[in-house]
Amino acid sequence: MSFLDPVPDLPATVDTSQPSAARAYDYFLGGSHNFTADREFADQVLAIAPSIPAVTRLNRSFLRRAVLYSLDQGIRQFLDLGSGIPTVGNTHQVSEHAGVPARVVYVDKEPVAYHHAQLVLAGSETTTIIQADMRQASAVLNHPDTRRLLDFSQPVGLLVVGVLLYLEDPQPAELIRAYRQRLATGSLVAMSTLTAEHASPTLRAEMDLLRGAYEAAGEPVYPRDHAEILSWFDGLDLVDPGLVTLPEWHTDDPNELDDVARPLGYGAVARVP
Repeated sequence: MSFLDPVPDLPATVDTSQPSAARAYDYFLGGSHNFTADREFADQVLAIAPSIPAVTRLNRSFLRRAVLYSLDQGIRQFLDLGSGIPTVGNTHQVSEHAGVPARVVYVDKEPVAYHHAQLVLAGSETTTIIQADMRQASAVLNHPDTRRLLDFSQPVGLLVVGVLLYLEDPQPAELIRAYRQRLATGSLVAMSTLTAEHASPTLRAEMDLLRGAYEAAGEPVYPRDHAEILSWFDGLDLVDPGLVTLPEWHTDDPNELDDVARPLGYGAVARVP
């Protein structure tokens, strides 16, 4: 695997010697948009919790199926919150591979992820990334690039996949409510997050070690149970089969149902009534 050199025009204030969860996630997926500190941190996580990073693959597979489902339902525009680096099977690539044109706005506040994404998306007229804190819904929704590409009088696919685990309570519920207010009837909301609710003792022990590593890196994670995650969908109509483990949602790869990381993530898609 080859890795990118640091982006030449990164602001001098960006410290790539510190690991980033977004870039470690890219590394877990086999991407090349990461730095030495990210790879060292990711390797540390793999050493102490070897089963846990597998959930990143299940999460990316869930994203792919949620986007394909949305395209099949006629959705042609997506707002992808906390998107990280748009590579290795991200939203616009799923749309392109399906042969269905769509407009995509990625949102991420991490500066290196943002600048890498600008390079990846350079020249695209239908996909962009804005550097913003997704918790600031008004700033995201009223950003000139969001307004240029997305028409909120029409259904939108809101993707909040693999990012809510970084938010303390009650931020996830507040975030969904804030965006929900701007979504037209027929819009779809896809969410996934981390859980340890039904994990084996071995997986729970690994989860504890992972949480310690991420907290030490300044990016704590918060696993949730089914009841709490389900409450984030209040006011929305869940698409069958509801809130389930990631491989159970419209699975197209039965092997994922036997993945060791299956108990570690919940996901669902819901429709705005």
